[in-house]
Amino acid sequence: MAVVPLLLLGGLWSAVGASNLAVVTCGSVVKLLNTRHNVRLHSHDVRYGSGSGQQSVTGVTSVDDSNSYWRIRGKTATVCERGTPIRCGQPIRLTHVNTGRNLHSHHFTSPLSGNQEVSAFGEEGEGDYLDDWTVLCNGPYWVRDGEVRFKHSSTEVLLSVTGEQYGRPISGQKEVHGMAQPSQNNYWKTMEGIFMKPTELLKTEVHHAEL
Repeated sequence: MAVVPLLLLGGLWSAVGASNLAVVTCGSVVKLLNTRHNVRLHSHDVRYGSGSGQQSVTGVTSVDDSNSYWRIRGKTATVCERGTPIRCGQPIRLTHVNTGRNLHSHHFTSPLSGNQEVSAFGEEGEGDYLDDWTVLCNGPYWVRDGEVRFKHSSTEVLLSVTGEQYGRPISGQKEVHGMAQPSQNNYWKTMEGIFMKPTELLKTEVHHAEL
């Protein structure tokens, strides 16, 4: 699929600073940082040599790598309108911008740690129900500066990094996998990105809550 440079999306997206947006919304394109190991969720068109053979998902320390951008979308077979705030407990998809494949997990063993494999799957943003992840956070919405966990909606593992490191051809990148138990290895937060402004729906809800 053709990759559209982020700079060309100016007519559709609103870029804002970290302090100017309280909630994370559908349609936003973000980098996700594992706060324990200080690596960003990353993928590229390199396949696992074992397990499923699907596109690998790793963690990288680089801040500037364009292969760390993910688009936030509604769960499989649904549409989440651009600018809709993501609620805690809501299932979503994370679509890798440069390859069009979705963050995915299934009952394959991850190559380094022996946990559950996390891969990127599908074509042009369409995969299957194993692409759905539930956002676990405190409060009503996923907030820009808050830590969250991502729970795989089908197998219930948590998106995690525990520090195992690959050799060639992706030397220095960390394994990303699914773990059954919650720990500090499961926490993520949004970092760099292009964030959609919240819709009027959120503003209305806040107004009513204050009355």
